[in-house]
Amino acid sequence: MNRSGRPPWFLLLPALAGLAFLVLPLAGLLARAPWSTLGTRLGRGQVLEALRLSLLSATLATGVCLLLGVPLAWVLARASFPGLRIVRALVTVPLVLPPVVGGVALLLALGRRGLVGAWLDSAFGITLPFTTAGVVLAETFVAMPFLVISVEGALRGADLRYEEAAATLGAGRWTIFRRVTLPLVAPGVAAGAVLCWARALGEFGATITFAGNFPGRTQTMPLAVYLALQNDPQAAIVLSLVLLAVSVAVLAALRDRWVQT
Repeated sequence: MNRSGRPPWFLLLPALAGLAFLVLPLAGLLARAPWSTLGTRLGRGQVLEALRLSLLSATLATGVCLLLGVPLAWVLARASFPGLRIVRALVTVPLVLPPVVGGVALLLALGRRGLVGAWLDSAFGITLPFTTAGVVLAETFVAMPFLVISVEGALRGADLRYEEAAATLGAGRWTIFRRVTLPLVAPGVAAGAVLCWARALGEFGATITFAGNFPGRTQTMPLAVYLALQNDPQAAIVLSLVLLAVSVAVLAALRDRWVQT
């Protein structure tokens, strides 16, 4: 059937029901928003502090993901070694792991009595749980797979002839990676970074489990929404609108990558 043709009713009806199911909650959020006091509520100190912390921690987490995730994606895409499939599966585990479970795992690994956290505490006096650094680590844990998958896909689709040509001209491996490979996969890296940042910005479960919910130190926007929902539902709606606006902006930025016109 032509793509522009009319879909059959037995597909159209459930499709419309699915669309309504997805759009209705967003419509409810917009309909109940206190538009007249929106500016005043957004200007409150606690809201601005949560927004500042969210933007800072999500940006730092994205930076860590880029630093570690791009090399990891290269290994998964280009290297060949026994257990590669297992490594790829481990990288994608945070995508399906409940975020609260991820927070518990971080506590057991990096807590004061954790596998690595006990050594960090005794040797360097570094305590990660319930700190701003803990927020960054929790967001990095849940967001990095988005970057790795995006960059790995870009690397697999890149034309190896450019790298081979650079090698025949005497370029070293670092030069090839920096001057040839990275520019080739830059769109994939950018898309992965945006997804990674958006996922980190919206992280809740791992953050509250590993870092807690302390205003000014670990209370990000999703945690502030959860707290406000119990005491001030109107404030929760306002905070939710901010996160919704960010989500729409991310989708708009990635539209050209996902939609072929």
